Amino acid sequence: MPKIKIASFNVNSVKARLPRVLEWLKTSNPDVVLLQEIKCIEEEFPREAFYDAGYNAAVYGQKSYNGVAILSKYKIEDVVKGLPQMKVAAQNLLGEEVDEQQARYIEAVISVGDSAIRVASIYVPNGGGDLAANEALENSQKFLYKMKFFEALKQHLSELQRFNEIQIFGGDYNVAVEDIDVFDPKSLRNTVCFHDLERQKFRAILNLGIVDSYRAANPTNQAFSWWDYRGGAWQHNKGLRIDYLLTSAQAADKILEATIEDRGVRDLEKASDHCPVCVTLNIT
Repeated sequence: MPKIKIASFNVNSVKARLPRVLEWLKTSNPDVVLLQEIKCIEEEFPREAFYDAGYNAAVYGQKSYNGVAILSKYKIEDVVKGLPQMKVAAQNLLGEEVDEQQARYIEAVISVGDSAIRVASIYVPNGGGDLAANEALENSQKFLYKMKFFEALKQHLSELQRFNEIQIFGGDYNVAVEDIDVFDPKSLRNTVCFHDLERQKFRAILNLGIVDSYRAANPTNQAFSWWDYRGGAWQHNKGLRIDYLLTSAQAADKILEATIEDRGVRDLEKASDHCPVCVTLNIT
């Protein structure tokens, strides 16, 4: 029975975490990996190290910030860099023309035997960090950019649903959707990554018929994929589940298991603040 394991991992700087990522690849052995926050331009991506580990790479980088990549044991084709809806110049809050494009989305087709699998690595903006005194989160420019990104992502994924194919949209979506997905829903309510508006945007994507693979396979499990570096969050399990592998309807009934690989990854020295999320599909 042909199986394929796909993982998503916000590495928080691929060069700084390279030894940890290579160790994880060796033990976890995914077939396809969707990386976020690589924080380097394409020319500086450690392509040779991943090739030596058995992976081809497609990269959409940005100096010092953001950046996404796809690693695959199989051939990578039809690469798309950037959300088409975010590529056009748009007006910011001051009415000035600005280039809205950031390295946050890469898409490709992976051929596995007779099957073609469309995958995307997605890094949704965090949306916080620029609040003025007494300013509501939902009025901040970074939060509004996050809402715009979600809208563009929904439009693009909606268009992709026209194709009858296996699709996996993995990444750091920077939002926990349900109360079970955060360590303290009461205190976190309407803070960044658990704000009602961003949760609505994420649910609108699911309403396209797209499936949260982890929740589909683990309906009642509470598990997290991100823990703040500060305040002993990892040690006290004060986390959020903000990393997902979303699947098209054609892929959803092929899910064999969905896991979050935290132990032996997040607890290592110089680890990312995220851990990998994985899904295994039967692609026959």
